[in-house]
Amino acid sequence: MKQLSLITDGSCLGNPGPGGWACILRFGEVKRELFGYAPHTTNNRMEMMAPIQGLLALKEPCEVEITTDSEYVRQGITVWIIRWKRRYWWKKNVPVRNVDLWIELDELVALHKTNWIWTKGHADHIDNNRCDWLAQNAARTQTSSWADGRPHGSLLHALGPNYVPPRPQGSLFEDLEPADDDEDDPG
Repeated sequence: MKQLSLITDGSCLGNPGPGGWACILRFGEVKRELFGYAPHTTNNRMEMMAPIQGLLALKEPCEVEITTDSEYVRQGITVWIIRWKRRYWWKKNVPVRNVDLWIELDELVALHKTNWIWTKGHADHIDNNRCDWLAQNAARTQTSSWADGRPHGSLLHALGPNYVPPRPQGSLFEDLEPADDDEDDPG
């Protein structure tokens, strides 16, 4: 399996507002920068779009070290998602926020061997700082790295931000312990 690094960041001018995302893929000495935008979005959606687009760019299963400055993304994909999937993407009586992107990210992560690393934003991580600049610029200018100007590459499902997963039957939750243990989970 090829080993590579994926560094990601998202930005939003206002929350919600115009947003941008960026990622850097590093494979040996090769570096590829991708960035894009959304006219009206949230910071969390842009933080999620960056690793999604980076993983979509890979042509084969790889071992990927993913660096993010978003605890929302890192915790979501490594910890909270286990409970979300067990509950069919519902938390209490509402769907998990950004469920369309969590479904995309979950499916892409399953194709690769991933290791998620958190870095402090706006610190001394050169690639994270570059992603921050690219994401802010994409949000401000509403531009992307695609020649045709589209906001991002094609998603696997393209469910959209208004997607609501089918509501599970009430009896599916009866055997689960109370939700108190996921208080830190904002989804």
